[in-house]
Amino acid sequence: MIETLFYTSTLPFEAARCVPLLPEGHRSRRLHGHTFLAKIAATLQPEFSLFPGSEVTELRKLWSQILQPLDYGLLNDRLTQPTDENVARWLRDQLPWRDLERVGIQSTRHEGVDLNHTDQAHVWRRYVFDAAHQLPNVPQGHKCGRMHGHGFEVIVHANQDLGQKDMSIDYDHLDALWEPIDAQLHCCCLNDIPGLENPTSEMISSWIWHRLQPQLPELSQVTVFETASCGVHFDGKAYRIWKEFSLDSAVRLMRAPTTDVRRRIHGHTYTLRLHLSGPLDQVMGWTMDFGDVKAAFNPVFKQLDHQPLYEINGLEDGDCASIARWIKAQTRTVLPQMDRIELYESPGCGVILASHAQDQAISI
Repeated sequence: MIETLFYTSTLPFEAARCVPLLPEGHRSRRLHGHTFLAKIAATLQPEFSLFPGSEVTELRKLWSQILQPLDYGLLNDRLTQPTDENVARWLRDQLPWRDLERVGIQSTRHEGVDLNHTDQAHVWRRYVFDAAHQLPNVPQGHKCGRMHGHGFEVIVHANQDLGQKDMSIDYDHLDALWEPIDAQLHCCCLNDIPGLENPTSEMISSWIWHRLQPQLPELSQVTVFETASCGVHFDGKAYRIWKEFSLDSAVRLMRAPTTDVRRRIHGHTYTLRLHLSGPLDQVMGWTMDFGDVKAAFNPVFKQLDHQPLYEINGLEDGDCASIARWIKAQTRTVLPQMDRIELYESPGCGVILASHAQDQAISI
């Protein structure tokens, strides 16, 4: 299986814009502003970094330099139609290489556009609903067998390039399509809805897919957050789940020059996401129980959380790439379904270790 390591950076910038392409009266046609988040995930050549292990910092510096001309500026001075997609394409064109997994722009917490490795634009919009459910097929005593509730979140992804429109799919269009679905899901017991008698995250994602896709042929993925730390992606064919962990760890970069402060003992609060793929259990209605993922990973978690990682045998160094590869080696037998590890030393800045074909769209 092919393994690919992507380095990532996510940085904010403040900018104003108006989008003349939009119809008269549209709120975004007026001059307005955002705190944008710009995201990049790319493979890097060895010569890019000052030393092995410095790649995350060097990519952050480059990304900051590229964003600097946009910060506290008027985007219309550089782009005639500064939609999220066009801003993402402008940023991509400033990069010195093209071996990218993703370049993205998030204009609010709830919406953005990701350009994937084939340069297709995936527009996404986040929605929330509050609902109760219970899982009828879990073993006796399983907490999810009791009636309980969640503040669910859903991300709808649409591949702009499938629609052949003049501009990205308007977020208002997605809102209109989501409205009748929200009316069914919000403030209800999901078990009472036909087709959701066993309302796992996987079943919810496919239920939403089959109601949206006939009206939105550009639909490329539905993401469902059951909690802030776990959820599922569904692309109409396959399910992929993720479980998120937070690690407080001490590190040293042993390959840094002796004069570099990163050679000293320091630390990070890491965000770690484990992604797993597999066939759907036709009885349980899930790919794997999130609780089982947590239990299987717990012995590895205990070796990492509130620990000095530089004392771990077999861990090459304290950089994100070395830690992600060590995690993969430790979990290969207990979580064979795992095909992607995301590890961030600060929000959005870190690595993605993927052992599968590149994703069409993954925004979390």
